Amino acid sequence: MTHIRWGILGASKFAREHMGPAIHAARGAVLSAVASRNPASVGPFQEFAAECRALAGYEALIADRDIDAVYIPLPHHMHVEWTVKALHAGKHVLAEKPIAMQAEDFDNLIAARDATGLLAAEAYMIVHHPQWQRARQMVADGAIGRVIHITGGFSYDNSDDPQNIRNQAAMGGGGLRDIGVYVLGSARYVMGAELENISAKIRLESGFDTFASMQGNMGEATYSAYVSTRMHPHQEMVFHGSEGVLRLTAPFNANIFGEARIELHQPNLGLRVEKFPAANHYVQQVEAFGHSIRTGAAFPWTLEQARGTQEAIDKILAIGTELP
Repeated sequence: MTHIRWGILGASKFAREHMGPAIHAARGAVLSAVASRNPASVGPFQEFAAECRALAGYEALIADRDIDAVYIPLPHHMHVEWTVKALHAGKHVLAEKPIAMQAEDFDNLIAARDATGLLAAEAYMIVHHPQWQRARQMVADGAIGRVIHITGGFSYDNSDDPQNIRNQAAMGGGGLRDIGVYVLGSARYVMGAELENISAKIRLESGFDTFASMQGNMGEATYSAYVSTRMHPHQEMVFHGSEGVLRLTAPFNANIFGEARIELHQPNLGLRVEKFPAANHYVQQVEAFGHSIRTGAAFPWTLEQARGTQEAIDKILAIGTELP
């Protein structure tokens, strides 16, 4: 297979601005088709990918014999259904995060993946970014000694957009599902451990969370983080060790929120900064997916790893003390 022929379910803004261009730019990938009820909405994709076809409806795309892999950027609550359908139609699947609404949904996803022998994964793009791969390696190599405490925060304000799916409880809205996956999953990726002994506080609005703070233990380290969809935009992750501090200043929207950089603070050595100005984690995600399809190599973010984040989110939503 010289090129992976991709199809996209739905002409969403995110797919149009980020993942569509990434598929087109990735080595060994071709954006072959986009499915939409409105064929005119595929036009913007064809402006940068002339070979992209407009298909009427999701069923038509997953049935298309000229599609090898499907990218799913649909509303959260539709991910499991269409991932399973696409797998059974013979397509590899990359579905946006969160790929499932609750941890038990992963049983169906993993069963379909294993039954078909195809690759299915959550589009957790940050693990493909060199800043996170580097951070993980630095912690493993003891650059900050023993990790004692982890802090994280991710916020934005979409209060002026009530029709946004992130403000719709029935569509899996709320901050934890949308951006909680980042403060939780990134720390799990670096530490190789699950969040345990969880406590949390949550603020709800129309049935979905707009603020959540969470604490617990991750391996030997303590953990504290917050997410909000009603606060001034901010993002940061900090790993504080016995012999130094590792800080990521634009950990999740690299080179959009700010410059992708790692700050390593060490006693007697001062501050060392590593920058990653050219990295595009969406392109690298597509290329890693294609590499796994071609070679059988493990994909950097498995369904089992994604399930661990969802289990933590489920627990936070279940036990969180509601704030006024």
